[in-house]
Amino acid sequence: MNKPASKIYRTTNWSSYMSSILRRLINRGNISIWFDPKTQWYAQSQGKQGRNQTYSDTAIQCCLMIK
Repeated sequence: MNKPASKIYRTTNWSSYMSSILRRLINRGNISIWFDPKTQWYAQSQGKQGRNQTYSDTAIQCCLMIK
């Protein structure tokens, strides 16, 4: 059996081709993150002596996961 001849693709519209490549390279590192608006970001007062925590444990864990 004979092998079918491979097709040769030639780019005729270089400006469109290059802009699509640049768009893909720029968007390659993008990531979208959705946060729940009900999440408590700031820590509640403990009623103990000393400085209160600024951020909740949930906020700290979220930041460490993104890192």
